[in-house]
Amino acid sequence: MPTFLTGLPVHVLVVHAVVVLVPLSVLGAIVVAAWPRARRRWGWPVLVLTAVAVACVPIATSTGEGLEHNLPSTPAIEAHAHLGDELLPYAAGMLVALLGLLLVELLRQRSDTAAKHAGPGSMAAPVLSPRTAGVLAIVLAALTVVLAAVTAVQVVRIGDSGARAAWGETHYVEQPRHGDGD
Repeated sequence: MPTFLTGLPVHVLVVHAVVVLVPLSVLGAIVVAAWPRARRRWGWPVLVLTAVAVACVPIATSTGEGLEHNLPSTPAIEAHAHLGDELLPYAAGMLVALLGLLLVELLRQRSDTAAKHAGPGSMAAPVLSPRTAGVLAIVLAALTVVLAAVTAVQVVRIGDSGARAAWGETHYVEQPRHGDGD
């Protein structure tokens, strides 16, 4: 992966995908996990969004490592790189938990449909018992919410450390405005 594109670090471009898509997927995952009606309508689109967001994480990490090798080593850059390396397991875990939740919902719907179409004396057994499906849905929804929260916190920590690494030595001073009746 190239480190620079027309003189601009590729990491600066790619990281914006992570900064936008991961928080959106976190919000979507929490809504889908907490609200069964949203799960049925928006679950699969949120899963696709989450998969794209998770796929952007290693790209951002890779471009960040390329940039890191072109900059002088500082504790701030090392801290940012370390935090960046920790995001993928949490985001991927959120993706897997969300997928599991949606699969349980799909199996629950198929079981309900099969039960409705089965006539008297039918040997059709549900794919998942309602009790098992309910317990699995609760556990996977809780896991999705926890992993989404941890992922969100990690994105904030990474962003903060990246900003400190890039701008930590810069001090902003408000400039007086000219022409404001001074």
